[in-house]
Amino acid sequence: MAFEVCMPQLGLTMEEGTVSQWIKHEGDAVKTGDVLLEITTDKLTNEVTSEHDGVLLKIVAQEGEDVPVKGLLCYVGQSGEAVGDAPAAAAAAPAAPAAPAAPAAAAPVPAPVAAGGARIRISPLARKTAAKLGVDVSGIVGSGPSGRIRQQDVLAAANAPKAAAPVAAEPAPAAKPVSKTGLELMEGDTVSKLAGMRKVVAQRMLQSHTEIPPVTQNTKVDVTELMKFRKMLLAETGNKYSVNDLILKATAKCLRQHPEVLVSLDGDQIIQRAHVNLGMAVALDAGLIVPVIRDADRMGLDALSAAAKDLASRAKGNKLTPDEYKGSTFSVSNLGMFGIETFTPIVNQPDAAILGVCAVEDELVMDDEGNISKHQVMRLSFTYDHRLIDGAVAAKFVMALRDLLEKPMSIIL
Repeated sequence: MAFEVCMPQLGLTMEEGTVSQWIKHEGDAVKTGDVLLEITTDKLTNEVTSEHDGVLLKIVAQEGEDVPVKGLLCYVGQSGEAVGDAPAAAAAAPAAPAAPAAPAAAAPVPAPVAAGGARIRISPLARKTAAKLGVDVSGIVGSGPSGRIRQQDVLAAANAPKAAAPVAAEPAPAAKPVSKTGLELMEGDTVSKLAGMRKVVAQRMLQSHTEIPPVTQNTKVDVTELMKFRKMLLAETGNKYSVNDLILKATAKCLRQHPEVLVSLDGDQIIQRAHVNLGMAVALDAGLIVPVIRDADRMGLDALSAAAKDLASRAKGNKLTPDEYKGSTFSVSNLGMFGIETFTPIVNQPDAAILGVCAVEDELVMDDEGNISKHQVMRLSFTYDHRLIDGAVAAKFVMALRDLLEKPMSIIL
């Protein structure tokens, strides 16, 4: 009996998955637990394994195809079973080694024949010479009696300049990629399907930008003392905390002090969030994922730093579970390591706000007495949903966060 392998539901909100890659192919033997294929869901790549021993009889969903939850992916069963509308593949068997060919006996040189089928008059010596030199005698005009070809005719043909070989016809140009929206495509353009993680990111970013009236407030923070504080912690504890660790800790503390930012809109209801669950944007080759540090405000700096590093590492290794990138109540996106001076982050719904962290830069500052000194500054970009958060409320949150970062000892007190 053949068994159906269907698209699994790997999360409560999962509606479909994309076939990324088939690991097994039709006719391959499979055992229980063998990986059949990889699928991309929400923002992760997952493996689909076989629950039965047998043969991969038929692949139904092709690579790149979007398949709804419980949609058919393939059949696994016994070799030769009929499935679907077509006979199943038989189990692949190793090919028997071919018997060595017996050495062929030397054959006599055949008498040449003209294009019209008439026998060509040629001397035996000329025939052997032509065969040895690879000369086509069908076009040679013989100098012997009755036009018989002699050896000197063959030698003359062999030494004659070769006619230029006909130029091969240029291959037909490859079919140009086709635009679905009438977008003009140019030479060298390639077209690939919007699928998997990139599709999910595209859908969520469009939904956020369409539904939310966003406002972004930018502020400059003097992080000179924060950078000194980081070095002090390294010297005293031996722990190398990143700037991002300190920002996450300060943000979590500030959110607990300003719960008016921790809100979500659900239809005509406003939900006041009880937990400070920090979504931390992590860039991947295939897109963007936001693992969540739960109850970040209750963590010490050590625990928060360890959680952030662990989630980022496992996100890049595609080892997160679905629950680990859901449930955020506020998000942080740090592009400082790329030297970005300012940007406009997009709110990660259902959160009502997101903090963009920019690069640390040197800046000359003049004090009230006219003295000039070098300071280190960093800009923060705070984007919020104006349906839920007013400008003054947002500004108070940003100023409170700035004060924490400029007086870093207060971050851990």
